Amino acid sequence: MARAYLSLGSNIDRERYIRSCLDVLAATYAPLCISSIYESEAVGFAGDLFYNLVVGIDTEQSLPQLFAALRRIEHDHQRCLNALKFSARTLDIDILSYDDYVGEYRLDDGSGGSLPRDEITKNAFVLQPLAEIAPEVVHPCLNITYRQLWRRFDSPEQRLWPVSFVWCHRQLSRALSES
Repeated sequence: MARAYLSLGSNIDRERYIRSCLDVLAATYAPLCISSIYESEAVGFAGDLFYNLVVGIDTEQSLPQLFAALRRIEHDHQRCLNALKFSARTLDIDILSYDDYVGEYRLDDGSGGSLPRDEITKNAFVLQPLAEIAPEVVHPCLNITYRQLWRRFDSPEQRLWPVSFVWCHRQLSRALSES
């Protein structure tokens, strides 16, 4: 069984697509470890605000099998497969880490990526929710915990804030004004 951390994001009909994605993930990978939901500005392009979160799952799927399953979930949620990297999206699911795996992974069609995903150290909307649910997990290349990475993170232009979000009768997060 492998532990994977997934970054989820949406800036088109955000609540609908995040809720639906969590439903599908829970049906396949329950129990889920879910961070707070954060709202943030688009990074790399001008666009509507995003909802972002990180979900921890345990899976017996190989890394390529998990990647293919997540692409199917995106596709089932009207994700345009040929969309530009920096563009609006109904649903974006990225594998951040898969146990302690370091390296590339590819499907037969050439799609894939590398792990751990470099967005962990570059984007607040990835690192803060990851540090929230996996504070003592050690980054497999940097050999420091995600909590330590978040404490050291210094990118004041990347603003994000928790939003009120309820899923399956569970309060995942609260807006700062409600705290």
